[in-house]
Amino acid sequence: MRHGMVNRKLGRTSAHRNALFRNQLSSLIDRERIITTLPKAKELRPQIERLITIGKTDNVHNRRQVFRVLGDETLVAKLFDTLGPRFAERPGGYTRIIKIGPRRGDAAETAIIEFVGYELQTEKPEEAPAKGKKAAPKKQQQEPAEEAAAPAEEEEKPKKKKAKTY
Repeated sequence: MRHGMVNRKLGRTSAHRNALFRNQLSSLIDRERIITTLPKAKELRPQIERLITIGKTDNVHNRRQVFRVLGDETLVAKLFDTLGPRFAERPGGYTRIIKIGPRRGDAAETAIIEFVGYELQTEKPEEAPAKGKKAAPKKQQQEPAEEAAAPAEEEEKPKKKKAKTY
């Protein structure tokens, strides 16, 4: 019978598993999107959703509860200052899991776990000048004083030591 067998062990000891999820929770809060294996993502989801729910109400007790799990003040501050208010009106379901197929090395099923409403931040390419218009002038060349300072900076850098061969 399967009574009480709720969580996956993921082939790790309990201490290793706790460290793994602590690291993944920290990365997810920091970057708001991570790529991992599907079983890890499925195990991570209830943990991060619990933290977001705690992060909706900002008080000392809740901050201490989250700090006990994360262990980093900057991540706790981000959780309570940005993520908590972002999901204040949402009753649950703060994350989504997107399957992305097998991993190349070992064919493990991989997935993206990200917060709902996450938008991929891509840099927009610089607009090309329209036909007939000249491109904007390039920056002026460095002044002679700046050119003299540039080689001095290179000299200050320590040279790499050669590796000893035995």
